[in-house]
Amino acid sequence: MVLAGFTDEAAEDIQGQVRVLKELGWSSMEIRTVDGISIHEIDEAKFDTVRRYLEEQGIGVCCLGSTIANWGHSLAGSFSETREMVARTIKRMKLLKAPMVRIMSYKIELDADGRLKANQRETERFTRLREICSMFLDSGLTPVHENCHTYGGMSFGHTLRLLDEIPGLKLVYDTGNPALTPDFTKDYPYPMQDAWEFYTHVRPHIVHVHIKDAIFDSAQRKEVYLYPGEGAGYVQRTVADLLKTGYKGVFSIEPHMAVVFHDTSVKSNADLRYQNFLTYGRKFETLVNLVPGTNLTAN
Repeated sequence: MVLAGFTDEAAEDIQGQVRVLKELGWSSMEIRTVDGISIHEIDEAKFDTVRRYLEEQGIGVCCLGSTIANWGHSLAGSFSETREMVARTIKRMKLLKAPMVRIMSYKIELDADGRLKANQRETERFTRLREICSMFLDSGLTPVHENCHTYGGMSFGHTLRLLDEIPGLKLVYDTGNPALTPDFTKDYPYPMQDAWEFYTHVRPHIVHVHIKDAIFDSAQRKEVYLYPGEGAGYVQRTVADLLKTGYKGVFSIEPHMAVVFHDTSVKSNADLRYQNFLTYGRKFETLVNLVPGTNLTAN
């Protein structure tokens, strides 16, 4: 078992991101942004500086958290630009020795009232995703799909459909996302998903895990992010089941409490976000140690 995290939630700069890992006693990060820019978009000089610094500090990269096909990308966008992004990401993953890349499955098609359109352009969606995944797989890298607010995250059924359609695709399961994501298989207005139900249906395909916890405040129509074990993500139950059923991979924390990647209105001062990440990591260690037969101090 490896503990890691989206360290850009602790600090903008790479030095702060490494420092928080060392304070936790961890040696692996899920790299996403440096100085607020996606790792696959920063210029070559800065990327080389980041790569060399991580190497010098003995920090590994368990996964690259790309923006490929995420909720900000619609099927109306240029696919040639996506190909270029994938090629750039592959090159950088190899230099970082990152074995996995987080991807998604393009923006959900909704009407003006927020209702799901009947036509989700599946043929175009799947064709693009097959090519994206083939590029990574042909380079010896594993694409992992996150259950977020894109096609594959609309329900566990959509995730399974995606896996049927895209050869070689695996899953990164985010514990907190179901509680914040509508179940588009239900009647409108769509209720939020049940995290345990989602998890149990996709468990055989999970190779990477994001630790997040939250509830949806229906009165205020607002996402509320919490420490692991305090929300509707069934975090402790899920971690226990994963370990019981042979999971040997990474648990990567993504607090979203002091800073939220998809919501720039959520801001905190540098010390608050750093301390929040530390506290989150330590609380998750405590939660893991509650699982029978687990002792992180012995690892």
